[in-house]
Amino acid sequence: MSRKISMKQAINEALDLEMRRDPTVIVMGEDIVGGTGAQGEDDAWGGVLGVTKGLYAKHGDRLMDTPLSESAYIGAAIGAAACGLRPVAELMFLDFMGVCFDQIFNQAAKFRYMFGGKAETPVVIRGMVGAGFRAAAQHSQMLTPLFTHIPGLKVVCPSNAYDAKGLLIQSIRDNDPVIFCEHKNLYGLECEVPAESYAIPFGEANVLRDGDDVTIVSYGLTVHRAMEAAAALAKDGTEAEVIDLRTLSPIDWDTIVESVERTGRLVVVDEAHPRCNLATDIAAFVGQNAFGALKAGIQMVTAPHTPVPFSPSLEDLYVPSADSIASAVRRTLSPKGASPRIAA
Repeated sequence: MSRKISMKQAINEALDLEMRRDPTVIVMGEDIVGGTGAQGEDDAWGGVLGVTKGLYAKHGDRLMDTPLSESAYIGAAIGAAACGLRPVAELMFLDFMGVCFDQIFNQAAKFRYMFGGKAETPVVIRGMVGAGFRAAAQHSQMLTPLFTHIPGLKVVCPSNAYDAKGLLIQSIRDNDPVIFCEHKNLYGLECEVPAESYAIPFGEANVLRDGDDVTIVSYGLTVHRAMEAAAALAKDGTEAEVIDLRTLSPIDWDTIVESVERTGRLVVVDEAHPRCNLATDIAAFVGQNAFGALKAGIQMVTAPHTPVPFSPSLEDLYVPSADSIASAVRRTLSPKGASPRIAA
């Protein structure tokens, strides 16, 4: 049975289903309950945007409010994972990862390697990412590239409710640490989602739109901007293939390269800052492995190399738009081809 629910509801449902299925799954974070011990579910906050609301009434003390110390409870979650539990720790805003980064990249990410493949660390660290929510520079960054740089971490960033549910279930069942990035501007977006449990394998991109003229690759919120651009380009006779990466580490290189070998053109859209991000990573890989197929220079559409503005009008300009993506596509289609450049 399928019904239309929001991405926030889908994440909540995935947590509920996995906690019912596996008693070792626990959830912890700042104010994820917010009403522990109070009379009734109505007193529970469920996190800053209510993603975990209602779970305490179903699962009790397996949901734990933590002190306002990311280094403490992320470290506790990693330790619990090493001892046989499957913690899901909410980092609220992923911008706060700096406080607990050592536990993530020097401990959790390296346990399997340091112990000769014998250690497992099945921890999921959820966190909100992305601009456009009027939350200013310290609560609005797209920091996904910092995590994809680190061997031993798996990184997920869904663009819709269906993917969010299936990828979170897969993340909880995985035996390695997973950084689960949730774009706050997608929480209210609804789509058809099955009521039953299902898992989406890591490393399998989703081709949302077929096309033979150009390949557009993105993830998270900007997937929707890419689809808007593709629809506008189609009116002019340009058919763009749009690929939603879904997982950023591992990444589905085969789907990207196969598409570029057919279209001959590539535009990569990434909300992260332009230096050393997913766009540069993908552009370099395609340039190295499919150079002979390219008919024009690779285009990258990213946020500018600045903090996220607090001004609403500037923040709207900061995030890659459908117009900037369409302009990048048109540059690849120009008679002389396009020289590589980054467009904000």
